[in-house]
Amino acid sequence: LRDGKCHGGNYNTKECGYDGGDCIQFNEDFPNCNVHSPFRVGDGDCDGGEYNTEECGYDGGDCIPKSYTDCKGVIPNLIQDGKCHGGNYNTKECGYDGGDCIQFNEDFPNCNVHSPFRVGDGICDGGEFNTEECGYDGGDCIPKSYTDCKGVIPNLIQDGKCHGG
Repeated sequence: LRDGKCHGGNYNTKECGYDGGDCIQFNEDFPNCNVHSPFRVGDGDCDGGEYNTEECGYDGGDCIPKSYTDCKGVIPNLIQDGKCHGGNYNTKECGYDGGDCIQFNEDFPNCNVHSPFRVGDGICDGGEFNTEECGYDGGDCIPKSYTDCKGVIPNLIQDGKCHGG
């Protein structure tokens, strides 16, 4: 109580004077934000998860990238980190992940995967990546010796087993 930090749970109650007054401003600013450690909201670090919500002001603004103020629901240090992240990152509001997704979007306009940075990374990921829309995982799922063979996992070719057809 009264240590300058708003603690949650039983401290932030009327009976405890809203943590001796430490939670009054927090409760006014974020009336529907129910997190374990309210003092982490707006502390300068994007905590993600339950903190990175509209109710908590996107962690009191900590999770809003400075260059993209309309970009919400992301972790700012992943913007423009050299990897194309999907979801909220690959939007106009987030500058298409700070530019990291521009080439991906040009090359694979109809490829909607959760982790675009895995497309063309040298590993055949299969599943949703191994489709025509995603260029068969950016070419990772096209066997080098059989370039017309698509939609397969290359390391299963010539592994001594017949995988059917």
